[in-house]
Order: sequence, then C-alpha cells, then structure tokens
Amino acid sequence: MTFVQVIDCRTSRFDEMNRLMDTWVEQTKGKRTATHNLIGKDRSDNSHFIEIVEFPSYEEAMRNSKLPETDRIFQEMVALCDEMPTFTDLDIVRDEQLYAANVRRLLDEIGSAGELPPLNDLVAENCHDHDPANEQDTIGLDAIRREMEMWRGAFDFAFTVEDQISEGDRVCTRWTWNATQKGDFLGIPSTGRKVSMTGCTVFRCREDGKIVESWWQYDRLGLMSQLGALDALET
Repeated sequence: MTFVQVIDCRTSRFDEMNRLMDTWVEQTKGKRTATHNLIGKDRSDNSHFIEIVEFPSYEEAMRNSKLPETDRIFQEMVALCDEMPTFTDLDIVRDEQLYAANVRRLLDEIGSAGELPPLNDLVAENCHDHDPANEQDTIGLDAIRREMEMWRGAFDFAFTVEDQISEGDRVCTRWTWNATQKGDFLGIPSTGRKVSMTGCTVFRCREDGKIVESWWQYDRLGLMSQLGALDALET
C-alpha cells in the first residue's frame, strides 16, 4: 500500500534547508526509496513549510529512514528549524492519479519490445478481464499474460492513450492501437500489413493501484477487415 509522510516545520533558513535537501538527494542516489517529494510554503506564513514524501509502502519508508545519510541529514535539518518538526504517517486509501498512471504503464508495457514484464506490480493476481470477443472471461494474472502473449506473438504494436477519465476506483481510457502483423492471428497467416484499431477500456483498481478488473470494447471487426479476413465474404 502506498505510504505518505507529511513533515510540518517552521524555519527562517529555508534556503539553507533547500541546499541540505539537495545534498541528501545526491548522497542517497540509488539507495533512497521515496518515489515522489514536494515542499509547499504557507501563503500566510513565509516561515511555515510542509514537505510531502511518497513511498511504495510503509516498509520502504522505514528502510529509507534507516539509511545513515538520512539520519545525519535529519539532525542537520532539525538544527535549521525554528522548532521541532512534526510528522504525520499516512496509508493511502485512494489515489485516482495513481490509478490512471498505472493504466498508462500497463498499456505501455503490453506493447513493449522484448520479453513481457511480470506485470505483478500493476495487475492483481485475481484480476478479472472482460472481453466480448472471448467466449469466457479471462481470470487471473497468468491467464491474462497468456492472452497478451497471443496478441504480442501476432503483432508488433503500441497503444496511444487519447483520453482518460478517473472516477472513484475506475479509470476509463480511450486508446488507439497501431500494429504490424508479424505472426498468425486467429488462423490468419502473417500478412505484414500495418493495421490500426480504436477502443475504450474501463479499469477498476484497488487501493494500492493494482488493476483488479477490466472491460474492453474495440473495433475487432475493423481489424479483421484490414487483415483481409472479410475479403471472401465481400466477393
């Protein structure tokens, strides 16, 4: 579960603190586990600052805090504060921005060259995939990976995200798929043709951002036509 630490402090020596943070970033390069960091200044009080640091999990945050560089920089930071800073630890229970970002990452990784990544950081083990082109739903990460491998074996392709709308635990993504057929697809031998397809997928995410359900709608008939599968029916 994503974890966020909020640090509330007051200082009249922010420029020095800012340089200190740059030093910490440099000294912990390749070791720190924070994924995102931002600092805000109170518009009504120029000495009041709040830092928000995001980690993949509480455990990763604790590993970060145990770095010797972190402890040393913390002591120097306290010395620059007008009073002892306060800390608030938060487990993230909803993050719509994370959901949309994970969906984009999934579409990028499905179309990536080389071996298909494990995807277990993006897709839940019990994920339920609804595709009207399939007689039965695809359930479970292993089965979903096999379905993806079928597409990857038949095409070199990439998704372009055209629109994304997030609401609650769902992300609706409108996409364009551009591909070149390189292998057998549903009995159609490789044509080498360049094809494209548009579609829209609704993804449901759980608290940690992993996808647990998806509903696909796309122009499969148009794809088959581009591959020449309908030519015999048209003559």
